Amino acid sequence: MIKAIINARIYDFHQFIDKGFIIFDKQILKVGHMKDFVDENYQIIDAEDHLVMPGLINSHTHIYSTFARGMSVPFHPQNFQEILDQLWWKLDRNINNQTTYYSGIVSGVDHIKNGVTTMIDHHASGIDIKGSLEMLKRAVCDEVGLRGIFAFETSDRFDVDQTILENIEFAKNNKTSFTRGLFGLHASMSLSEDTLKKVKKNLGDLPVHIHVAESTMDERDAQLKYKEKIMKRLERHGLLNPDSIIAHGIYIDDEEMQIIKDHDCKIAVNFNSNMNNSVGLPPLKAFKKHGIGVIVGNDGISSSITTEYLSLYYATHLLDGNPNDFGLEDLRSMILEAYDYASRLLEVKLGKIESGYEADLLIVPYLPPTPIHQDNALGHLFFGLFNSFKPRCVFVGGKKIVDYYQVNEYLQNIYYQATHEAEKLWQRIQ
Repeated sequence: MIKAIINARIYDFHQFIDKGFIIFDKQILKVGHMKDFVDENYQIIDAEDHLVMPGLINSHTHIYSTFARGMSVPFHPQNFQEILDQLWWKLDRNINNQTTYYSGIVSGVDHIKNGVTTMIDHHASGIDIKGSLEMLKRAVCDEVGLRGIFAFETSDRFDVDQTILENIEFAKNNKTSFTRGLFGLHASMSLSEDTLKKVKKNLGDLPVHIHVAESTMDERDAQLKYKEKIMKRLERHGLLNPDSIIAHGIYIDDEEMQIIKDHDCKIAVNFNSNMNNSVGLPPLKAFKKHGIGVIVGNDGISSSITTEYLSLYYATHLLDGNPNDFGLEDLRSMILEAYDYASRLLEVKLGKIESGYEADLLIVPYLPPTPIHQDNALGHLFFGLFNSFKPRCVFVGGKKIVDYYQVNEYLQNIYYQATHEAEKLWQRIQ
């Protein structure tokens, strides 16, 4: 049945309607002002005192990190490599497909409750490589109902041939409006010359998804072993297909930024993770100067993307030493860049509340204490909602996934079972 959201304040980072309606099925059919609304036996959803906006995008995450929450392992790192050795690589080498599935359910449910309707994931699982991306897709897309773009992070830590096959097969077999594949690479420091040659041989025109210069160690490793910067190395191997994701990019220089721009790649920034790992902060001013498209991820540190918006805004003000070089318009550009990127990969129209766009919609309680209009709507979102962003209802492709802050009973039951899978994982790690 066709649905109609009525009496809503509508904002999609482009236009603001104070008292409007949205008629939709899988896609948005019509948007307008309530004075023009005619009920043609629609399923009515009253959104008075609510803001309706497009579903959000997490542009770089690690779903497998879900089961690190509360985990206790000996942990006294002195640098970024030791953080990997003592925590993340202990975790991911003990993950099998069952773990991957349950982590996908938990992460998908947590993200959708925070208004994220599309996830771009960078996966790793040492026990089961084959079929791991299908498990993620089954959990996140088929069962929870989000859109997902997945990749397995190829690394010399794993069976390289298996990781290459997993990336290629998944991308080949998943070309829908809900699921796509990228080619995952961990980082230059865990990828030998032979591995990169193998990747190039199989890559074709598939974009890569890789960590670059997340710490100074990654750049030093490339200079020491290969006598060149990371981006020069990736370019030499012919791996920088358009729409590749360069995650982090904290320590790249002007030459490397120009390479990213020339190859039409995107940088995915992850401020909370970077601060948590004490590795530094991405130089957004320099990225902007080079005209690089920047998208926002959370690196698996939470299930929220709005808290990332807050952190990158405030931290960049601190990094720049003044509050004037980075404003809400710059943040808006990153949000729009993510919509454009995901739309291109999934071959759908995301990010606007207009006729013909996918009905990925959030209904968020908000009673503005001050006037709200076209010119200040993003300010209301940023300072009034992003710190505690909990949609009442979430639709993806017109299907209601969250209703009064909850998912359906089937998903809740699987979510409850995830604790047992986490316990098994922790036992394997110990």
